[in-house]
Amino acid sequence: METVGFIGLGNMGGPVAGHIQRAGFPMVVFDLRAEATRPFEERGARAADSVGDLARRSDVIVTALPMPRDVEQVAAEIAAAIRPAAIYIDISTGPPSLIRKLAPLFVQKGAHVLDAPVASGQPGAARGIHEVMAGGERAIFERARPVLEAFGDQVIYAGPLGSGCVCKLVHQMINSTISQAIAEGLTLGVKAGVDVKTLWECVRRGMVGRMHVLHAQVPQHVFRNDFSTDTFPLKLLRKDVGLATALARETSVPLPLASIAEQHLVAALNRGWGELAAYTVAFRLQEEAAQVELRAAGIDPQKAGKYISTHPDE
Repeated sequence: METVGFIGLGNMGGPVAGHIQRAGFPMVVFDLRAEATRPFEERGARAADSVGDLARRSDVIVTALPMPRDVEQVAAEIAAAIRPAAIYIDISTGPPSLIRKLAPLFVQKGAHVLDAPVASGQPGAARGIHEVMAGGERAIFERARPVLEAFGDQVIYAGPLGSGCVCKLVHQMINSTISQAIAEGLTLGVKAGVDVKTLWECVRRGMVGRMHVLHAQVPQHVFRNDFSTDTFPLKLLRKDVGLATALARETSVPLPLASIAEQHLVAALNRGWGELAAYTVAFRLQEEAAQVELRAAGIDPQKAGKYISTHPDE
Protein backbone atom coordinates (compact mmCIF):
# COMPACT_ATOMS: atom_id res chain seq x y z
CA MET A 1 0.00 0.00 0.00
CA GLU A 2 1.35 3.40 -1.00
CA THR A 3 2.39 5.90 1.65
CA VAL A 4 0.25 9.05 1.60
CA GLY A 5 1.71 12.39 2.60
CA PHE A 6 -0.88 14.95 3.65
CA ILE A 7 -0.22 18.69 3.99
CA GLY A 8 -2.84 21.00 5.49
CA LEU A 9 -4.83 19.51 8.37
CA GLY A 10 -7.34 22.31 8.82
CA ASN A 11 -11.13 22.32 8.79
CA MET A 12 -11.33 20.63 5.40
CA GLY A 13 -8.03 18.77 5.19
CA GLY A 14 -8.08 17.29 8.68
CA PRO A 15 -11.28 15.24 8.24
CA VAL A 16 -10.20 14.14 4.74
CA ALA A 17 -6.83 12.99 6.05
CA GLY A 18 -8.64 11.16 8.84
CA HIS A 19 -10.62 9.09 6.32
CA ILE A 20 -7.45 8.25 4.40
CA GLN A 21 -5.78 7.10 7.60
CA ARG A 22 -8.78 5.02 8.66
CA ALA A 23 -8.67 3.34 5.25
CA GLY A 24 -5.32 1.87 6.29
CA PHE A 25 -2.86 3.93 4.27
CA PRO A 26 0.54 4.55 5.91
CA MET A 27 0.70 8.31 6.39
CA VAL A 28 3.15 11.15 6.76
CA VAL A 29 1.57 14.44 7.83
CA PHE A 30 2.65 18.07 7.97
CA ASP A 31 0.96 21.22 9.20
CA LEU A 32 2.29 24.52 10.50
CA ARG A 33 0.41 23.79 13.75
CA ALA A 34 1.90 20.96 15.78
CA GLU A 35 -1.43 20.34 17.51
CA ALA A 36 -3.00 19.49 14.15
CA THR A 37 -0.60 16.59 13.51
CA ARG A 38 -0.77 15.12 17.02
CA PRO A 39 -4.00 13.08 16.62
CA PHE A 40 -2.60 11.50 13.46
CA GLU A 41 0.66 10.63 15.18
CA GLU A 42 -1.27 9.01 18.02
CA ARG A 43 -2.93 6.75 15.41
CA GLY A 44 0.41 5.77 13.88
CA ALA A 45 1.21 8.47 11.30
CA ARG A 46 4.66 10.02 11.11
CA ALA A 47 5.03 13.79 11.39
CA ALA A 48 7.37 15.37 8.85
CA ASP A 49 9.84 18.08 9.78
CA SER A 50 9.13 20.04 6.61
CA VAL A 51 7.30 19.92 3.29
CA GLY A 52 10.43 18.56 1.63
CA ASP A 53 10.82 15.86 4.31
CA LEU A 54 7.23 14.75 3.68
CA ALA A 55 7.75 14.68 -0.10
CA ARG A 56 10.83 12.49 0.21
CA ARG A 57 8.90 9.91 2.27
CA SER A 58 5.63 9.74 0.29
CA ASP A 59 4.31 7.95 -2.80
CA VAL A 60 1.16 10.07 -3.02
CA ILE A 61 1.17 13.65 -1.70
CA VAL A 62 -2.08 15.53 -1.02
CA THR A 63 -2.43 19.22 -0.24
CA ALA A 64 -5.51 20.93 1.21
CA LEU A 65 -4.62 24.61 1.49
CA PRO A 66 -6.71 27.77 1.82
CA MET A 67 -5.53 30.03 -1.03
CA PRO A 68 -3.94 29.59 -4.49
CA ARG A 69 -0.78 31.41 -3.35
CA ASP A 70 -0.38 28.81 -0.58
CA VAL A 71 -0.73 25.99 -3.11
CA GLU A 72 1.86 27.59 -5.41
CA GLN A 73 4.42 28.01 -2.62
CA VAL A 74 3.96 24.55 -1.11
CA ALA A 75 3.81 22.77 -4.47
CA ALA A 76 7.17 24.29 -5.45
CA GLU A 77 8.68 22.90 -2.23
CA ILE A 78 7.13 19.49 -2.93
CA ALA A 79 8.43 19.44 -6.50
CA ALA A 80 11.96 20.16 -5.30
CA ALA A 81 11.99 17.00 -3.17
CA ILE A 82 9.47 14.63 -4.75
CA ARG A 83 10.49 11.11 -5.70
CA PRO A 84 10.28 9.86 -9.30
CA ALA A 85 6.89 8.24 -10.10
CA ALA A 86 5.25 9.84 -7.04
CA ILE A 87 1.89 11.59 -7.46
CA TYR A 88 1.04 15.08 -6.27
CA ILE A 89 -2.70 15.78 -5.77
CA ASP A 90 -4.11 19.16 -4.84
CA ILE A 91 -7.66 19.00 -3.46
CA SER A 92 -7.89 22.75 -2.83
CA THR A 93 -10.01 25.06 -4.98
CA GLY A 94 -8.01 27.16 -7.41
CA PRO A 95 -7.81 28.30 -11.03
CA PRO A 96 -7.02 25.60 -13.62
CA SER A 97 -4.15 27.76 -14.87
CA LEU A 98 -2.27 27.27 -11.58
CA ILE A 99 -2.08 23.48 -11.60
CA ARG A 100 -1.14 23.55 -15.29
CA LYS A 101 1.62 26.06 -14.51
CA LEU A 102 2.94 23.85 -11.71
CA ALA A 103 2.88 20.58 -13.68
CA PRO A 104 6.25 21.02 -15.47
CA LEU A 105 8.03 21.23 -12.10
CA PHE A 106 6.87 17.67 -11.41
CA VAL A 107 7.26 16.30 -14.92
CA GLN A 108 10.95 17.18 -14.95
CA LYS A 109 11.36 15.10 -11.78
CA GLY A 110 9.54 12.11 -13.32
CA ALA A 111 6.54 12.67 -11.03
CA HIS A 112 2.83 13.12 -11.77
CA VAL A 113 0.12 15.68 -10.96
CA LEU A 114 -3.65 15.55 -10.44
CA ASP A 115 -6.06 18.34 -9.55
CA ALA A 116 -8.88 16.90 -7.46
CA PRO A 117 -10.93 19.65 -5.78
CA VAL A 118 -13.79 18.52 -3.58
CA ALA A 119 -17.40 19.48 -2.88
CA SER A 120 -19.83 18.33 -0.21
CA GLY A 121 -20.68 14.64 -0.28
CA GLN A 122 -24.16 13.19 -0.45
CA PRO A 123 -26.67 14.35 2.19
CA GLY A 124 -25.92 12.68 5.50
CA ALA A 125 -22.32 11.84 4.59
CA ALA A 126 -19.74 11.95 7.39
CA ARG A 127 -17.61 15.07 7.75
CA GLY A 128 -14.71 14.93 5.32
CA ILE A 129 -16.56 12.75 2.79
CA HIS A 130 -16.73 14.60 -0.50
CA GLU A 131 -17.49 14.55 -4.17
CA VAL A 132 -14.10 14.47 -5.90
CA MET A 133 -13.57 15.96 -9.37
CA ALA A 134 -10.18 14.86 -10.71
CA GLY A 135 -8.16 16.08 -13.68
CA GLY A 136 -4.95 14.64 -15.10
CA GLU A 137 -3.71 11.57 -16.95
CA ARG A 138 -6.28 8.78 -16.79
CA ALA A 139 -3.73 6.14 -15.81
CA ILE A 140 -2.48 8.29 -12.92
CA PHE A 141 -6.05 8.91 -11.80
CA GLU A 142 -6.68 5.15 -11.72
CA ARG A 143 -3.53 4.60 -9.66
CA ALA A 144 -4.65 7.29 -7.20
CA ARG A 145 -8.27 6.13 -7.13
CA PRO A 146 -7.96 4.06 -3.90
CA VAL A 147 -6.74 7.16 -2.05
CA LEU A 148 -9.50 9.34 -3.53
CA GLU A 149 -12.16 6.75 -2.74
CA ALA A 150 -11.07 6.74 0.90
CA PHE A 151 -12.75 10.13 1.28
CA GLY A 152 -14.89 10.44 -1.86
CA ASP A 153 -18.44 9.13 -2.20
CA GLN A 154 -18.52 10.51 -5.76
CA VAL A 155 -15.15 10.12 -7.50
CA ILE A 156 -15.36 11.49 -11.02
CA TYR A 157 -12.67 11.59 -13.69
CA ALA A 158 -13.14 15.04 -15.26
CA GLY A 159 -10.54 14.94 -18.05
CA PRO A 160 -7.07 16.44 -18.65
CA LEU A 161 -5.18 18.36 -15.98
CA GLY A 162 -7.13 21.37 -14.76
CA SER A 163 -10.53 19.86 -15.62
CA GLY A 164 -11.28 19.15 -11.97
CA CYS A 165 -10.70 22.81 -11.12
CA VAL A 166 -13.04 23.90 -13.92
CA CYS A 167 -15.76 21.54 -12.67
CA LYS A 168 -15.40 22.82 -9.10
CA LEU A 169 -15.62 26.48 -10.11
CA VAL A 170 -18.73 25.80 -12.22
CA HIS A 171 -20.21 23.83 -9.31
CA GLN A 172 -19.71 26.74 -6.90
CA MET A 173 -20.99 29.34 -9.35
CA ILE A 174 -24.22 27.41 -9.95
CA ASN A 175 -24.73 26.80 -6.22
CA SER A 176 -24.31 30.50 -5.50
CA THR A 177 -26.77 31.47 -8.22
CA ILE A 178 -29.38 28.99 -6.98
CA SER A 179 -29.00 30.30 -3.43
CA GLN A 180 -29.53 33.86 -4.65
CA ALA A 181 -32.66 32.81 -6.54
CA ILE A 182 -34.10 31.11 -3.46
CA ALA A 183 -33.28 34.14 -1.31
CA GLU A 184 -35.06 36.44 -3.76
CA GLY A 185 -38.11 34.21 -3.88
CA LEU A 186 -38.48 33.77 -0.14
CA THR A 187 -38.09 37.48 0.62
CA LEU A 188 -40.70 38.29 -2.04
CA GLY A 189 -43.14 35.75 -0.61
CA VAL A 190 -42.73 36.88 2.99
CA LYS A 191 -43.06 40.57 2.12
CA ALA A 192 -46.18 39.72 0.14
CA GLY A 193 -47.69 38.25 3.30
CA VAL A 194 -47.00 34.50 3.32
CA ASP A 195 -45.55 32.68 6.35
CA VAL A 196 -41.97 31.69 5.58
CA LYS A 197 -42.38 28.04 6.67
CA THR A 198 -45.49 27.64 4.53
CA LEU A 199 -43.76 29.36 1.63
CA TRP A 200 -40.73 27.10 1.91
CA GLU A 201 -42.92 23.99 1.91
CA CYS A 202 -44.61 25.18 -1.29
CA VAL A 203 -41.24 25.87 -2.92
CA ARG A 204 -39.41 22.73 -1.88
CA ARG A 205 -42.25 20.45 -2.99
CA GLY A 206 -41.93 21.82 -6.51
CA MET A 207 -38.91 22.09 -8.81
CA VAL A 208 -36.53 23.28 -6.08
CA GLY A 209 -37.18 20.16 -4.04
CA ARG A 210 -37.13 17.91 -7.10
CA MET A 211 -33.97 19.04 -8.85
CA HIS A 212 -33.65 15.54 -10.28
CA VAL A 213 -36.37 16.63 -12.72
CA LEU A 214 -34.11 19.37 -14.08
CA HIS A 215 -31.16 16.95 -14.00
CA ALA A 216 -33.12 14.76 -16.39
CA GLN A 217 -34.41 17.62 -18.57
CA VAL A 218 -30.97 18.99 -19.40
CA PRO A 219 -29.74 15.71 -20.98
CA GLN A 220 -33.16 15.13 -22.56
CA HIS A 221 -33.47 18.55 -24.19
CA VAL A 222 -30.16 20.42 -24.21
CA PHE A 223 -27.66 17.62 -24.83
CA ARG A 224 -29.88 16.26 -27.62
CA ASN A 225 -30.73 19.68 -29.13
CA ASP A 226 -34.42 18.84 -28.76
CA PHE A 227 -36.33 21.57 -26.93
CA SER A 228 -39.83 20.40 -27.77
CA THR A 229 -42.39 19.84 -25.00
CA ASP A 230 -45.96 18.70 -24.61
CA THR A 231 -46.26 19.87 -20.99
CA PHE A 232 -45.04 23.32 -19.89
CA PRO A 233 -43.95 25.76 -22.64
CA LEU A 234 -41.76 28.80 -22.21
CA LYS A 235 -44.58 31.28 -22.88
CA LEU A 236 -46.29 30.18 -19.66
CA LEU A 237 -43.09 30.47 -17.64
CA ARG A 238 -42.53 33.97 -19.02
CA LYS A 239 -46.07 34.87 -17.87
CA ASP A 240 -45.43 33.46 -14.40
CA VAL A 241 -42.07 35.18 -13.92
CA GLY A 242 -43.56 38.44 -15.21
CA LEU A 243 -46.28 38.22 -12.56
CA ALA A 244 -43.64 37.57 -9.90
CA THR A 245 -41.54 40.61 -10.87
CA ALA A 246 -44.72 42.72 -10.98
CA LEU A 247 -45.50 41.60 -7.43
CA ALA A 248 -41.94 42.54 -6.45
CA ARG A 249 -42.49 46.06 -7.76
CA GLU A 250 -45.70 46.32 -5.75
CA THR A 251 -43.93 45.22 -2.56
CA SER A 252 -40.58 46.99 -3.19
CA VAL A 253 -38.53 43.78 -3.20
CA PRO A 254 -35.34 43.85 -5.33
CA LEU A 255 -35.03 40.80 -7.61
CA PRO A 256 -31.74 41.24 -9.51
CA LEU A 257 -31.42 37.64 -10.64
CA ALA A 258 -35.10 37.15 -11.45
CA SER A 259 -35.10 40.36 -13.49
CA ILE A 260 -32.24 39.06 -15.62
CA ALA A 261 -34.02 35.71 -16.03
CA GLU A 262 -37.17 37.51 -17.14
CA GLN A 263 -35.29 39.42 -19.82
CA HIS A 264 -33.85 36.15 -21.13
CA LEU A 265 -37.36 34.75 -21.34
CA VAL A 266 -38.50 37.83 -23.27
CA ALA A 267 -35.59 37.43 -25.68
CA ALA A 268 -36.48 33.77 -26.21
CA LEU A 269 -40.11 34.67 -26.89
CA ASN A 270 -38.99 37.27 -29.44
CA ARG A 271 -37.19 34.49 -31.30
CA GLY A 272 -40.41 32.53 -31.60
CA TRP A 273 -39.54 29.94 -28.96
CA GLY A 274 -42.67 30.33 -26.85
CA GLU A 275 -43.87 26.76 -27.43
CA LEU A 276 -40.53 25.16 -26.50
CA ALA A 277 -39.55 23.59 -23.17
CA ALA A 278 -39.82 26.24 -20.44
CA TYR A 279 -36.91 25.43 -18.19
CA THR A 280 -34.29 24.53 -20.80
CA VAL A 281 -34.90 26.68 -23.88
CA ALA A 282 -32.97 29.52 -22.25
CA PHE A 283 -29.89 27.34 -22.69
CA ARG A 284 -30.12 28.13 -26.40
CA LEU A 285 -29.62 31.84 -25.73
CA GLN A 286 -26.64 31.15 -23.51
CA GLU A 287 -25.11 28.83 -26.11
CA GLU A 288 -25.32 31.63 -28.68
CA ALA A 289 -23.83 34.19 -26.29
CA ALA A 290 -20.98 31.89 -25.26
CA GLN A 291 -20.50 30.52 -28.80
CA VAL A 292 -20.48 26.93 -27.60
CA GLU A 293 -22.88 24.01 -27.99
CA LEU A 294 -23.85 21.75 -25.09
CA ARG A 295 -24.23 18.46 -26.94
CA ALA A 296 -23.47 14.96 -25.66
CA ALA A 297 -24.34 11.47 -26.80
CA GLY A 298 -25.03 8.32 -24.84
CA ILE A 299 -26.54 9.91 -21.71
CA ASP A 300 -29.67 8.32 -20.27
CA PRO A 301 -31.93 11.13 -18.93
CA GLN A 302 -33.44 8.71 -16.41
CA LYS A 303 -30.05 7.95 -14.90
CA ALA A 304 -29.02 11.61 -15.14
CA GLY A 305 -31.99 12.51 -12.97
CA LYS A 306 -30.79 10.38 -10.08
CA TYR A 307 -28.24 11.30 -7.43
CA ILE A 308 -25.86 8.39 -7.98
CA SER A 309 -22.22 7.53 -7.56
CA THR A 310 -20.67 8.03 -10.98
CA HIS A 311 -17.88 6.11 -12.60
CA PRO A 312 -17.27 7.58 -16.07
CA ASP A 313 -17.38 4.17 -17.71
CA GLU A 314 -20.68 3.08 -16.17
